[in-house]
Amino acid sequence: MEKYIHKVHYYETDKMGITHHSNYIRWMEEARVDYLEKLGWGYDKLEKLGVASPVIEIKCDYKNSTKFNDNIEIEVKIREYKGVRMTISYEMKNKNTEQIVLIGESKHCFVNREGKPIILKKQCPEFHEIFNTLYNKKDS
Repeated sequence: MEKYIHKVHYYETDKMGITHHSNYIRWMEEARVDYLEKLGWGYDKLEKLGVASPVIEIKCDYKNSTKFNDNIEIEVKIREYKGVRMTISYEMKNKNTEQIVLIGESKHCFVNREGKPIILKKQCPEFHEIFNTLYNKKDS
């Protein structure tokens, strides 16, 4: 799948001209939303079906700094999927320098409108099949 590209904005940098660390988590969300939309299952569609996917854990391993106007290529993959929870991995690469800038992951669960955990296979079988297929193809 096509990778997501984020261009670093001036307001995302700190006094030293380096991207503030909190922005990388926002970019993970941008890339995740884009990924789901490309699969045909954007957040708006899921919410209409009564499915939410809150973040329950974030990990970031910062490798190299980025600066204003850098183009950051973000690869998103389903690292783990168990029907009730999933882990998404992110690799961010500076297209200007070809350096990896961050390796990260976000863990999610699936809940209904009341915030109760759901089994995606029962609540939304089509979405379950897409995630199950992507997870099982992860090493191919």
